[in-house]
Amino acid sequence: MKYNELCAISGLSGLYQLLSTKSDGAIVKNLDDNTTKFVAARSHNVTPLDSIEVFTETENVRLWEVLMSFKKNEDKVSAEDLASTDNKKIKSNFGILFPEYDKVKVYTSDMKKIIKWYTILKKMDLLQEPETGEEETAEAETEAEGGN
Repeated sequence: MKYNELCAISGLSGLYQLLSTKSDGAIVKNLDDNTTKFVAARSHNVTPLDSIEVFTETENVRLWEVLMSFKKNEDKVSAEDLASTDNKKIKSNFGILFPEYDKVKVYTSDMKKIIKWYTILKKMDLLQEPETGEEETAEAETEAEGGN
């Protein structure tokens, strides 16, 4: 499973793997309990994690970069603090894990979701840097230049 296959679904907690799309919805697999289900497009929005960005004071940052910042700074926050339900503690921890976030535009509910997603992805060992991303880009550029 790859990061670009993962999605969040409005009205449902947790993360899902997008298995297939249909005209009236999508078939997804819940990462927590491995159940597969159909989610209707009229009831839910399916949002790929690749398309999610977090507000900062300057420009928006892709969710992947936020998660990598979490990974880099996670030794500064204890696991108990990360799972905290106290809003003040969540804001404080989020600020430690990703200091660049916009304190006005990023709501506590968003912080809770991102922290929960981080925990799920870490547990499933899906927070690895893409190994071939730069190589594939370089190869594509080389092929494009050779094709002219």
